[in-house]
Amino acid sequence: MLVPIPKSATPAPEAERDALDAYSEVVVRVAETVSPSVVKIEAEGAAPRRGPTAESPTSSGSGFIFTPDGYILTNSHVVSGARKLTVLLLDGRRLAASVVGDDPHTDLALVRVEPPVQVEGTAIDETGQGDAAAPLIPARLGDSSALRVGQMVVAIGNPYGFDCTVTAGVVSALGRSLRAQSGRLIDDVIQTDAALNPGNSGGPLVNARGEVVGVNTAMIRPAQGLCFAIAMGTASFVVSRLMRDGHIRRSYIGVGGQTVPLLRKVVRYHELGSESGALVISVEPGSPAAAADLREGDIVVRFGERWVGGVDDLHRFLTEEQVGQGAPLTVLRGVQKVSLTVIPKEAPKLR
Repeated sequence: MLVPIPKSATPAPEAERDALDAYSEVVVRVAETVSPSVVKIEAEGAAPRRGPTAESPTSSGSGFIFTPDGYILTNSHVVSGARKLTVLLLDGRRLAASVVGDDPHTDLALVRVEPPVQVEGTAIDETGQGDAAAPLIPARLGDSSALRVGQMVVAIGNPYGFDCTVTAGVVSALGRSLRAQSGRLIDDVIQTDAALNPGNSGGPLVNARGEVVGVNTAMIRPAQGLCFAIAMGTASFVVSRLMRDGHIRRSYIGVGGQTVPLLRKVVRYHELGSESGALVISVEPGSPAAAADLREGDIVVRFGERWVGGVDDLHRFLTEEQVGQGAPLTVLRGVQKVSLTVIPKEAPKLR
């Protein structure tokens, strides 16, 4: 007696099988190419835990090697405040590392290991000798501006301590903004549904050619499939400055503020280019804002030649190029439009 095969058990059409095989082959090839460049970063905190053991807290995250002489890109929040860093390579080596530069405003940090230097846990080759000086394998960097929504991407990292975990998904959206722990917005963020979990932070987001197009940084809990990566275009700029200066130079004027809407009749009367502005809540004594006579209650609506729609716009405009350069500032003071000149200074480093 012949038993009919359930519809769900019928073999997939050949075209579907070929497509699935091709997809799997791409993911496998990307994982094999990039995984040797992905590292686990153990960060031992500066503040000891309370209790009789007085152990220092240790957290971990991910990163990836991008130069053969040991430079590693990761997230700022992975290494921030750590007094000791150890980098674990795919081949089992444990290398001492140090922070070269840190930028909390984009949640990026630059770490470096010295390839000949090693701590306990040496990988052993077939001769029984340690291979501490084996060459490091850098990942290839790609062009994040060429990404398209729907494009396949692969995320590699160490979530919850599970080394070299690979997940795949698609680019869900481009040009997102994500707020860093410093309060500034990170622009040009990639949204993906490639699964990320704690520990993935700092790992690479990779295209089908095995090129790093983003640095994985965050997910939204308890939402599923809402994960974010800092675009490689942003990361490349930050890395170049961190290698040169150890930090990113930005300007500041010394105000605390918030975004507020403007009355339509005020917008029309003063012919403003935005329906909102940056309300000044506080002015730091001795700051460029104080020197320019900016006052609490003023609403900044224009900086230089650009309209200010809120605090985030003001942050974007205060770039390195503005340090020491006088800029015209337009504010609403009550019902009056007032013109001032402010000379931004270099922003102090975040501790």
